[in-house]
Amino acid sequence: MSAAHRLPVRVYYEDTDAGGIVYHARYLCFAERARTEMLRSLGVEQRVLRDEADGVFAVRRAVAEFLRPARLDDALVVETELRHVRGARLGLLQNITRGGQVLVSIKVEIVFINSDLRPRRLPPWLALRFAEAGHSVAGEA
Repeated sequence: MSAAHRLPVRVYYEDTDAGGIVYHARYLCFAERARTEMLRSLGVEQRVLRDEADGVFAVRRAVAEFLRPARLDDALVVETELRHVRGARLGLLQNITRGGQVLVSIKVEIVFINSDLRPRRLPPWLALRFAEAGHSVAGEA
């Protein structure tokens, strides 16, 4: 993708600990939601992938760097940038920001897997969607 996908997120009470600070695991939830919406912006629905392409995306690796805390009622933006597409794998960088300041940076690798939980190359139509968005598909699963 040539530009980062942006998803606004509001911090609710359920996202925080007793001190009103966002609980660390909630950032992963925000990132998951943003990845789904990034796919949707490319015209890709996860239900269609599962039902018609016998595949789903699964997180293989996520490395998060927590730089600053978010608090109750903060307006955040999750920026998702597709860094590479190789065979069955997608590498993404997700930054969660407040007012343009990065609070959390997450490097994520997701893998396209079939119903037997085995990696498989992206279907050609899906690879084409990523290519049309400005990212080439290369490498092996």
